[in-house]
Amino acid sequence: MKFKLTTIATAVMLSPAALGVAMEDIERLTVEGKYLSVNQSNSIKSPTPILDVPQSLSIMTAEEITARGITSVGQIIDYTPGVNTSQGEGHRDAVVFRGVRSTADFYIDGNRDDVQYYRALYNVEQVEILRGPNALLFGRGGTGGILNRVSKKATIDQQFVNYNVSANTFGAYNLQLDTNIDTGEDSAVRINAMYESLDNHRDFFDGDRYGFNPTARFQLSDDTILDLSYEYIDHERFIDRGIPTGANGEPVEAFENIVFGDPENNYQTLDADVFRANIQHNFSDNLKGNFNAFYGNYDKVYANFYAAAFAPETNVVTLDGYIDETERENLILSANLVGEFATGSVEHTVIFGGEFINTESDQNRLNPVFDSNGDDQEDFLVSRPLNFRGLTGTNAAGTTVTTAFSDLNDDTRVDLDVYSFYVQDEIALSENFDLVLGARFDSFDIEVFDARPEVLETRNRTDEEVSPRAGLVYKPQENISIYASYSESFLPRSGEQYANINGDADSLDPDTFTNQEIGVKWDFADSMSFTAAIFENEQTSLDNDPNDPEGFIEVDSDVSGFELQLQGYITDKWFVTANYSNLDGENASGVELRELPENTMSVWTTYQVSDVLGFGVGATYQDESFVVTATDSPVLPSYTRVDASAYYELNNGMRLQLNVENLTDTLYFPNAHSRHQATVGAPINARLSVIGSF
Repeated sequence: MKFKLTTIATAVMLSPAALGVAMEDIERLTVEGKYLSVNQSNSIKSPTPILDVPQSLSIMTAEEITARGITSVGQIIDYTPGVNTSQGEGHRDAVVFRGVRSTADFYIDGNRDDVQYYRALYNVEQVEILRGPNALLFGRGGTGGILNRVSKKATIDQQFVNYNVSANTFGAYNLQLDTNIDTGEDSAVRINAMYESLDNHRDFFDGDRYGFNPTARFQLSDDTILDLSYEYIDHERFIDRGIPTGANGEPVEAFENIVFGDPENNYQTLDADVFRANIQHNFSDNLKGNFNAFYGNYDKVYANFYAAAFAPETNVVTLDGYIDETERENLILSANLVGEFATGSVEHTVIFGGEFINTESDQNRLNPVFDSNGDDQEDFLVSRPLNFRGLTGTNAAGTTVTTAFSDLNDDTRVDLDVYSFYVQDEIALSENFDLVLGARFDSFDIEVFDARPEVLETRNRTDEEVSPRAGLVYKPQENISIYASYSESFLPRSGEQYANINGDADSLDPDTFTNQEIGVKWDFADSMSFTAAIFENEQTSLDNDPNDPEGFIEVDSDVSGFELQLQGYITDKWFVTANYSNLDGENASGVELRELPENTMSVWTTYQVSDVLGFGVGATYQDESFVVTATDSPVLPSYTRVDASAYYELNNGMRLQLNVENLTDTLYFPNAHSRHQATVGAPINARLSVIGSF
């Protein structure tokens, strides 16, 4: 059986051709039988056409990332249904997947990438966002969804050099290089590198990011491919945790230009070395294997002051702060086999896999101590700038104060071992019905040593969980699939960053998450597709019973909603993608969940005027949302942001591109971390890029 899967006709892909590529030039991916070519990496691990996957997912390719001038994960999220951004305390990617906030459900080539930082996109082939619990393929976490980056890999028999040079109106600029060197009939080397100088609309903001990622590919035989990769990461940036909310329960617009922090002690640094190896082997036409080794060494420092409280009547803000250090080593070994066979008239595609993870993580936190009160908080009059710099300032009472990070709040040493095994069978019951059944077993064994001198205590906990998945796909015709699915996931009580099993946490079972979803995917024309999904996510966790010091109570929350996606070419020159999601969530007390806008919408459209000239325009809308899960929560107002782009082909190897964000110069607040830390969205700004190859 041989057929073609078209990227723009795949129902859930956000992967149109790059801006300015004509309809007849759109790349098509040939599928032999049910198997994608062995060098096609994707997060669902099963080589199944996306149309037949009983789950919501979206994919944005490197070409579209470049065409839209996207430089961050957050900008991708802005145009993805069912997800929205969280502030992440100004030092990390943070995504709210269907109402579940996460800073750890990030993956690179299917390997867990859980350290908290901002991920660069210079070496990314595509970004894949799966929604709903994903424990079967990814283990614990993945409770509302996951984000997987597929890295660029060396290509045999090709020689090219691609470059991208850009600068924006804030003064930031970016340099990227992507070169592939053919080193022989059976090998190639590819080098991706980047440098970014950071700047934006906020006082004191600056920073630098470096990335260097050489890869090599070896065709060891007709059936075996080896990919090797090393990445060096060096990031440094100013930390901005936004502005307070006022008496009206919304961010104080008059403070939009004020930074509530210490210009010299709000920063993040990250140094990392990441090694990846992958072997893909075809044992036969019906059995393929994929074997991975991943090692990452991370050293991160995060220092900050922020607004902890605000008194509108006196114009006084209370500053709090801390400095965190994290040293982490991740070792991940994984393997999976994909086999195709038949039992009578029933065809099976079976995935069997296993994973071992060892994580060693040392982290500590120091709180400041102000000499004025011996506390970690101090009051200052609101001004621009605040009278606080270099750990010294004048407080609201007119007294000169100094502080130092001298109070050891946390100091833990974590050793984690995870063993996982999973199996999934995609059963072709007939030409019209597919059944997906699977389960994963995880053994999560953690040891946390509290190294504070007054504690010196070791706590251990082992969780063994089975996470099932089931799906039914009905295809009334080849271009339509109707599906229903059920899946589960869990999150141990040690949390995303593993450090906390203190108190009663080491005796509590993991939080559990279930997802039920019904959807349709329809390629209703050669170049247009539509998808829709209705879902419900439920979370169950145990917590201390306020009425019984020795007892526990079950705490539940629920998120339900639906998503719509439309994309494709209206004509051979006019492309459009549109998304809408509706989310409704509350906890067991009936309180609306934080960071859960009821309605989000986005649309992006491009038009190719001629062979050398094209335009694009888009808009993203986010409904109002609670800052915290509480009846008296401040509210982030709804907003609409308009973006635009234009390009001109100077010659066959060079393109001049202009991307404008927030074309209408709207003041908006996209997310917040807590009551008095609301992010100020960027005003109108433009990025000019020269993109080419030789």
